[in-house]
Amino acid sequence: MALAIGSKAPDFTLKSKNATGLSDVTLSANFGQKQTVLLFFPLAFTGVCTSEMCDVTAGLSAYSALGADVIAISVDSPFAQEAWAKQEKIGITLVSDLNKVVTKAYDVVFPGLAGIGDTSARAAFVIGKDGVLKYAECTPTPKDLPNFEAVKAALGK
Repeated sequence: MALAIGSKAPDFTLKSKNATGLSDVTLSANFGQKQTVLLFFPLAFTGVCTSEMCDVTAGLSAYSALGADVIAISVDSPFAQEAWAKQEKIGITLVSDLNKVVTKAYDVVFPGLAGIGDTSARAAFVIGKDGVLKYAECTPTPKDLPNFEAVKAALGK
């Protein structure tokens, strides 16, 4: 079960990879500045995850207009994430939770995906400027997408 609305969002610093190299992405850097949408997804280079991240990339301006930064988290390495983002033209900040520390902190572990191991479940969180969870959803299966209209509604409050 994902963390409860109204609780403090667990802070993290994770690695992201882009053309300029590896960089740190820290959630609390947004506190006091802007809201954050955290999207957990199981694995890069898979159909539903690719669809989700491409759709969110296409609608990124709507999140910006609502004063939000979007960060997507998976257990893939930052190098795999970068290759996937280049191939699929994904414009969201992708961060690697290879050791599943943040996935566990947000209580969104999906055990034994396709018999290959534990991954992040598909989940969405809205974190206010104050660092408090305003929306939390963990989908029933990796094939189900979060309710993005509810995510945007939470950002608009």
